[in-house]
Amino acid sequence: MSTFTFSPSYGAAFTKSPKVRIAAFGDGYQQRVADGINTTARGWSLSFEGTKTEIDAIELFLATENGVTSFDWTPPTGSAGKWICSQWSNAIIEYDHWSLTANFQEVFGE
Repeated sequence: MSTFTFSPSYGAAFTKSPKVRIAAFGDGYQQRVADGINTTARGWSLSFEGTKTEIDAIELFLATENGVTSFDWTPPTGSAGKWICSQWSNAIIEYDHWSLTANFQEVFGE
């Protein structure tokens, strides 16, 4: 399994998405229960800045995994986990100064 070793820029955003099953009844009453063993997946919205060569290296890593294969990564805060990235984009800021934004989603059991 590959390890993502690039450091994101400041401003990374963190989310948690609890997985919940809901049974809704006709009178508006609902019952909720955690769904599964790993019920709270983490997500990160990250940005990276650097030269075209540096950004190309990050993009090559993400394209190789292609949103299918999970990789190891330790977030700026928190514990290591297995992640996928199914969406990223590049932008040219100025001459030889590029940025890449990516959304990482934690996965379990891979």
